[in-house]
Amino acid sequence: VQLQAFGGGLVQAGGSLRLSCVASGRTFSNFAMGWFRQAPGKEREFVAAITWNGDSTLYADSVKGRTTISRDRAKNTVYLQMNVLKLEDTAVYSCAVDMRYRSPPRGDTTTYRYWGQGTLVTVSS
Repeated sequence: VQLQAFGGGLVQAGGSLRLSCVASGRTFSNFAMGWFRQAPGKEREFVAAITWNGDSTLYADSVKGRTTISRDRAKNTVYLQMNVLKLEDTAVYSCAVDMRYRSPPRGDTTTYRYWGQGTLVTVSS
């Protein structure tokens, strides 16, 4: 099982990026998925999560209102659309699967598994 994030890069403050995370090796269509980020010298933090069917989402306060998480179950892919990027959004973004069957979205990392290789987002002034 592998999760691979794509779409990071260098962007100016105020700009937008769309990140993708593709899962391979098994399907996760019945499990919530989440995005997390880790800035240099800081601990990993929750960004957003989405239920298995996309009906419910959860966002960290720091990104709420300017970030949208979505998923394509057929493609085993989860997306993160980030707008109005800020300097403090600079981090490595990675995705993971919440292994509780058809659970609500949550920001607690304890039930997440299969942490994928992240993608670096750098926001410049």
